[in-house]
Amino acid sequence: MDLTILGGGHGAFAAAAALAESGHTVRWWRRDTAALAALGARGALGIRDHRGLRQVPVGRAARAGAIRPVADLAEAVRGARLVVVPLPATAHADLAPHLAPLLGDGQVVLLPPGTFGTVLFARAVADAGSGAEVAFAETGTLPYLARTHGPHEVAVSAYATRLPTGVLPARSADAAFRVLRAAYPAVEPVEDCLSGALMNAGPVIHPPLILMNAGPLEHGGSWDIHHEGTQPSVRRVTDALDAERIAVREALAYRAPHFPLADHYATTGEEWMYGRAAHERLTGSGDWREPIDLLHHRYLQEDTRLGLSFLVSVGRWAGCRTPVAQGLLSIASAVTGTDLYARGRTLESLDLAGLTRPALKKLLYEGFSL
Repeated sequence: MDLTILGGGHGAFAAAAALAESGHTVRWWRRDTAALAALGARGALGIRDHRGLRQVPVGRAARAGAIRPVADLAEAVRGARLVVVPLPATAHADLAPHLAPLLGDGQVVLLPPGTFGTVLFARAVADAGSGAEVAFAETGTLPYLARTHGPHEVAVSAYATRLPTGVLPARSADAAFRVLRAAYPAVEPVEDCLSGALMNAGPVIHPPLILMNAGPLEHGGSWDIHHEGTQPSVRRVTDALDAERIAVREALAYRAPHFPLADHYATTGEEWMYGRAAHERLTGSGDWREPIDLLHHRYLQEDTRLGLSFLVSVGRWAGCRTPVAQGLLSIASAVTGTDLYARGRTLESLDLAGLTRPALKKLLYEGFSL
């Protein structure tokens, strides 16, 4: 299948290498054109996982099993069946208006995960005056636990084995999932993109980690926040926060499975998104040991500012209290000296808070009209 990767972070490296290695024809665009050109000149991207280190071909010609760097965004997405955007949600608002007029009928855009970014991208297509029938999908997590090792290699500690995924508009879900499964067989359909957004694990795992370890993080040095930071008290807060996420899902009549985060750490019971022992593989890799800039790290700017504000706003709209999420968001606002809810991705900021439940359900099913 012809597909495109947009972005230059850990997830984009992993997606480009893994999807090319699976036999797809991969075009790769990122803003850093010099880095992309350097990779093209090298001629290969390394991928390291449980099978060892392999080299995936990188070149100018489009061919199955190889990566083609493309400097022009329009050229990168033209004709691609699937456009994968493994970028942080903080990049969505900037990218959406540039990407929207370039998309065509039948294309599928995947945000893994999306923090309800599907709405931003779908609305941008309508605002661009495009009548293209494009489906936007978002997952509960990135398909890869990945970290780059320099500019030419990516290490993947785990691959997602279950990917709960919602589509906007939901009426296009069947066709979208035929495309999605060709690249990601692990996708599991959920009701719509809001259901998919409420599967996002990042705003549950990461805000307690970064806020409850704020003092040690500011003290300096390198941390593996998932190892040193994941202590029993943090886990208890995480479980309480996840219970609020699930309560919001149930208040909106979304069906189980809700992928409770406790399954991520468990050795028995229901398999979570990354399968068994993923947390141990993550901490055992050593790839998450890094200096952390508390105020600018994506766990605060993406998962707290955008992700927690989204959860709180949906809870308010649904009449479901989220005191742990609100408390963490309030603490984060004090830490940063700014009102993160006001700067967050909320139903208010998306101009959806005034919709009734039937009206929102209709929008999620039909999408935005011109």
